[in-house]
Amino acid sequence: MSFELPDLPYAYDSLAPYMSAETLEFHHDKHHNAYVVNGNKLLEESGLKGKSLEEVIVGSYNGGAVGGLFNNAAQHWNHVEFWNWMKPNGGGAIPGDLEKKLIEDFGSVDAFKDAFVQAGVTQFGSGWCWLVLGTDGKLQVTKTANGINPIATGEGTALLGCDVWEHSYYIDYRNARPDYVQAFVNDLVNWERVAELFEAAS
Repeated sequence: MSFELPDLPYAYDSLAPYMSAETLEFHHDKHHNAYVVNGNKLLEESGLKGKSLEEVIVGSYNGGAVGGLFNNAAQHWNHVEFWNWMKPNGGGAIPGDLEKKLIEDFGSVDAFKDAFVQAGVTQFGSGWCWLVLGTDGKLQVTKTANGINPIATGEGTALLGCDVWEHSYYIDYRNARPDYVQAFVNDLVNWERVAELFEAAS
């Protein structure tokens, strides 16, 4: 299979004021598209053509000694999910079972949000912060550098991820990464999608 750029699941201007149409046009149409185009070129000569995207990510991770194919494949997966982890008028109420589990494992929803924002803010340089259902059945917040994701590291199932590469927020927030991650977790998250992934993984 080859990688394909999906359409955004909403209009470019529908996440404003938390994420602008300009950010989405650059982020989706330029950055994500580049991962698809470059990933497909590298896939041709990799010996992994015909595998699923997840298999390509695992097969090219190489114990963390990542190269171009991994970087582009992982970033493609990360972004396909990222667009679906947000929605217009996001944030708000968290579906019951997921909310209960967040409270059980973090003490409160606010404690989870604080941990998630902290992970995003303290990720040095480019990367992602994640809410993961660990292999031990507990929810945990993690962070990874560059395009590395929980599929590659095998540390559980990614239920939510926030892109903290500068291109994700610089147009709207300049260097105020904390404001961006807070806006993401409070006003952009599509909690129904997160709950769906949680139910499937449980």
